Amino acid sequence: MSSRVCALSDLEIDEPKRFVVDDVAVALVRTEEGVFAISDTCSHANVPLSQGEVEDCRIECWLHGSMFDLRTGEPSGLPATKPVPVYPVTLDGDDVLVSVDVALNEAS
Repeated sequence: MSSRVCALSDLEIDEPKRFVVDDVAVALVRTEEGVFAISDTCSHANVPLSQGEVEDCRIECWLHGSMFDLRTGEPSGLPATKPVPVYPVTLDGDDVLVSVDVALNEAS
């Protein structure tokens, strides 16, 4: 089930924001490609990704520099080696809806 998280107008391009959706911390990022929801916790350390910088549809962990693809959650730089969950985002007018029931990159 999708939950309304914020208005699209609340999100600035390439500026991550932290939200808690059904007890799951997510970083929402609006890019030129769309809006993405990714786990707000780096898979290498317990560090909030929402405090990192966004570039080329990737978010950087501010502590150790690992980069994660916003579309897939895959890391593209050490020290992280495991992906982080990414969640489906739906736009309904100006409403941003996120579902954390099942991650898009979760193995079935």
